[in-house]
Amino acid sequence: MESNDLYITPPDFDAAIEALVFAAEEPVSATILARSWAEATGSDAPRTADVEAAVERINLQLNEEGRPYSIEKWGGGFRFATRPELAPFLIALFATDRQRKLSRTLMETLAILAYRQPVSRGELEFVRGVDCDYAIRKLLEYGLIDVTGRAERVGRPLLYATTDRFLELFGLHTLDDLPNLRELESILDDPAFQKEKARMLLTTAVQLPLVEQEQREDEDSEGVPPEDNMDPQDEETTEQ
Repeated sequence: MESNDLYITPPDFDAAIEALVFAAEEPVSATILARSWAEATGSDAPRTADVEAAVERINLQLNEEGRPYSIEKWGGGFRFATRPELAPFLIALFATDRQRKLSRTLMETLAILAYRQPVSRGELEFVRGVDCDYAIRKLLEYGLIDVTGRAERVGRPLLYATTDRFLELFGLHTLDDLPNLRELESILDDPAFQKEKARMLLTTAVQLPLVEQEQREDEDSEGVPPEDNMDPQDEETTEQ
């Protein structure tokens, strides 16, 4: 059989889309899925609407079969994700002795940046009232923000914005999925939230890979950053 004979009868479209999403190591867009189908079959690329319809059919079948996962929109593309109610089992499986979490300092900086982006370091420091060099450096290191250009004003300072990794880690498809300020006000006024506020700030679900030992040693040798006038519970790495 010649290699060209492999696609005389194209595979089922839904199965192909499911296989592509399953095999991708990061969120894959509808455009890339359509292009992959076209390249493999030698046919015209399907519309993105056709890809999205296939994802809906796949999810419907997975739900009917009671499967523990589905295809979700994350970070500007599609990827497989387990159902939220199964999170405790995955945490038990992947828990490590030490987990790296975002500190309150980094969360505050990231939140301001997410809603005001693109934003310069000076603007961040004006809002927070403290030096943000350390926070920006760590967020860049974690791949949650990146430099997107320079401001058109005196000094042409660098502008920062969130990345696709930020969307992925926070379970967002696009920045439009961020809660608006009115929704945030409603959440902050909720007595239930007020009761859990401190715990939520210090135990965010966002966890990042542990750095190598030599990196930790480098961080330790740098001393305490200027903006970290915080109590011990606001450390960036916490014991589990």
